[in-house]
Amino acid sequence: MGACCSKEALYGGGYIEDDRTNNRHFNESEGNDEEDNVRHGDDGARIRLQGCSRFTSMYTQQGRKGINQDAMTIWEDFTEKGMYFCGVFDGHGPEGHKVARCVRDNLPSKLSQVIKIYRLNTGIFSDIDVGSELYENVGHRHKKKASQDMPLSSWEASYVKSFKEMDEELSLDNTIDSFCSGSTAVTVVKQGDHLVIANLGDSRAVLGTRSGEKNQICSVQLTVDLKPDTPGEAERIKNCKGRILSVDEEPEVYRLWMPDEDCPGLAMSRAFGDFCVKDCGLISIPEVFYRRISSSDEFVILATDGVWDALTNTDVVKIVASAKRRSIAAELVVKRAVRAWKRKFPESKIDDCAVICLYLKDQPSLTQTASNLSRGGKPNDTELSLSYYSTRSNIVSDVGCPASEISSKITEDSKEEWNALDGVERVNTMLKLPRFSNGLNRRKSQKDDEDGENQELVQ
Repeated sequence: MGACCSKEALYGGGYIEDDRTNNRHFNESEGNDEEDNVRHGDDGARIRLQGCSRFTSMYTQQGRKGINQDAMTIWEDFTEKGMYFCGVFDGHGPEGHKVARCVRDNLPSKLSQVIKIYRLNTGIFSDIDVGSELYENVGHRHKKKASQDMPLSSWEASYVKSFKEMDEELSLDNTIDSFCSGSTAVTVVKQGDHLVIANLGDSRAVLGTRSGEKNQICSVQLTVDLKPDTPGEAERIKNCKGRILSVDEEPEVYRLWMPDEDCPGLAMSRAFGDFCVKDCGLISIPEVFYRRISSSDEFVILATDGVWDALTNTDVVKIVASAKRRSIAAELVVKRAVRAWKRKFPESKIDDCAVICLYLKDQPSLTQTASNLSRGGKPNDTELSLSYYSTRSNIVSDVGCPASEISSKITEDSKEEWNALDGVERVNTMLKLPRFSNGLNRRKSQKDDEDGENQELVQ
């Protein structure tokens, strides 16, 4: 399948003081100081599950809720030389760690295979319906190809197909109980000066770019947090008889519940797995975004909600920009997030954190950031500004509304920093399990019984 599972020890790590971390020395001229962490995947792709390279930094740390359910991967030379695939996955539920790692190890290969099929068959995806109005709102300038040989529509179709195949494979895997467990996903593919981002759930991608007369670093959110109460998402869930409610302990956190049971209480509206609510509005269709890299763009940050719950987009971008070495940028973000959890939410259990930093330039040009901040320079914060998107997908699911309707929530909140835990004592992705613990096996057996009954009727 391309990638190999890593040992559990790769995901740990105790607390390290920021100054010590920042002063650590790496031989970045070679860019590959951790060759032991490299595996080889499809077509010679170089796969990393931890560590750093010339253009990447990644780090994850277990929280205080049990086993680390976050997973991440970087594929260098993904399908072709110089192309990157980065993905961060946040598992939830009793076997969320298994779901997240299964997606980590298999999704890149599936996407790679779909891209190859496209290139061999000149981009025909007859089995994928991404909506007839996919490009009604896309300007003429952005109808150009999103990469050297694939139009944006084909990238979107490729993502939809590979995510669908991944979810179907999970549903048939008897070694993972994905009925009550699942995972989010946020991924980015970089090819030349093109970025294609796909998001499923509430992990997030943020761009660090420079803006204004002083050329100061600022943040641009590249994805939308797909929550049950997000416009469009909420309508789809209600149309599928799912319920959207908050609990007294967390009045600001709206969750997805089954129609007749107070479970599972998912805090996101899209995810892999979680088949107990796949008929209640939860879907595995990703939102896909495209951005052409400009000369001002510095890096992309992918992170799970354990980071974004404690730090704002601007916080994270400043931390990465101030890192003395690219190698430790992701680790710095995680350590600062853990520190913020302890300070802001002392009664809460710290969540797992995973971060990938993908640098967009060969040589860093971030040295001026520290001096700008020391002078009290205030970045021209462009967080959550959809005007920075070259385009966003308008994929229509078979049970819901165009994902583009979600933009209204971002517009409403664009003047505020997003911090999911403000005023909340604790946030758990899933609150309660259904009464039937072996739900996936039961679902499969019921399907087999129904198929058998249908065959008998035909006979």
